[in-house]
Amino acid sequence: MKMKTLSTTTKEFGTTLSYSYSFRTKKTAQEIFNLLLNIPAWWSGIFEETIAGPSKQVGDEFEFKAGGGAHYTKQKLIELVPDKRIIWEIRECHLQFVTNHSEWVGTHLQFDIESFVDDTKVTFTHLGLVPQFECFEGCSGAWTQYMEALENNLNT
Repeated sequence: MKMKTLSTTTKEFGTTLSYSYSFRTKKTAQEIFNLLLNIPAWWSGIFEETIAGPSKQVGDEFEFKAGGGAHYTKQKLIELVPDKRIIWEIRECHLQFVTNHSEWVGTHLQFDIESFVDDTKVTFTHLGLVPQFECFEGCSGAWTQYMEALENNLNT
């Protein structure tokens, strides 16, 4: 049985709430972990994305562009716990569709992977993507699309 929860305001980042999305899959933690480190395998195919740079070891940086240049970010891999957690920090950002183009700078993209007897739970949290951000509605909607695609990929 497929179980999914979607919560846009459940994880705390300081004293504010951040976007989060969780689902369960029959894939192993190792399969999920390896897929997540292959950025184009899960963060592409929706908004004309281009991804450049490595993301396999702590300190690696990659660039993400989407929407015909409307979205640019540079991420640095800051934490890797094999088969359990991956965290990237947004180092640079240019979002053309909001007043504060660098709204994401300093936020974190975090995946937590939990193994259970019959399945594995994947939780994505964009720590710092909070309802107070101008882009919260649009960005959380885009994250939901990416997470649903990842979930479908892992459940097929």
